[in-house]
Amino acid sequence: MDYKLPKLPERKQNSNKGTFGKVLNISGSDYMTGAAYLSSVAALKVGAGYVELLSSERVLNITSMLAPEVVLAPISKLEKAINDSTVISIGCGLSTLNEAVMLFKKVLKLRKNQPIIIDADGLNILSEMEFDFDKKAILTPHPKEASRLLNSPLEDVLKDIKTSALQISEKYNCITVLKTHKTFITDRKSFYQNNTGNSALAKAGSGDVLCGMITGFVAQGMNLFDASALGVYLHGLSGELAAKDLSEYGVLASDTLRYIPFAIKNYLDSMLRF
Repeated sequence: MDYKLPKLPERKQNSNKGTFGKVLNISGSDYMTGAAYLSSVAALKVGAGYVELLSSERVLNITSMLAPEVVLAPISKLEKAINDSTVISIGCGLSTLNEAVMLFKKVLKLRKNQPIIIDADGLNILSEMEFDFDKKAILTPHPKEASRLLNSPLEDVLKDIKTSALQISEKYNCITVLKTHKTFITDRKSFYQNNTGNSALAKAGSGDVLCGMITGFVAQGMNLFDASALGVYLHGLSGELAAKDLSEYGVLASDTLRYIPFAIKNYLDSMLRF
């Protein structure tokens, strides 16, 4: 049976920020500050009620000026932040320095039962480890990161995207979102290949936005596969809508953020038509 994209999470009127989940986003480093901003705001843009960014002081200071809606936490508050969270995202702009590796491993050790979304440098660190996520994780590699996770040549990953995604899901017991121009998602039982997006999304920071979107949907209670598929679809649609106004040449990842609400509105309208 073909997979059908899900409805958006319900927005109850008798609600508060806690109703829509708390994201703990562990992202950014001193020379990759934008990743923390993009992934944090993307989670809010899709409806998460609360996003707490845990990072270095420099990253927190910059993010506070760009996005006052994001709550800030120093790395020393890691255990409390984990205990208070609904879902964890980690890796966007994290770096692979020793401090980042130790932080990543500590997160895996302290994590309770929350789902975790791992992107970018989190995947690069994970590729040097062996870990079983007990089905409560989403990994979002691009082909080069996939090749590291599988310890396989990039050419082999590109030759068979579906098989590569399946192998990652089998190895780490997770949902895999293997990002290409037609992103492929699997949990070994279900499959979805996305058909939205364009070259406008081939820009630095685009993956950070996608990570935040998926995490924001998980925070609102969506199952991990549906959150991944809907996040990928709406991310691609945001890029398409942005390109109509700005061209595929001129769209930045931060522009994509601005078009997320329009993509959601478009999706809501399409659901009403069918």
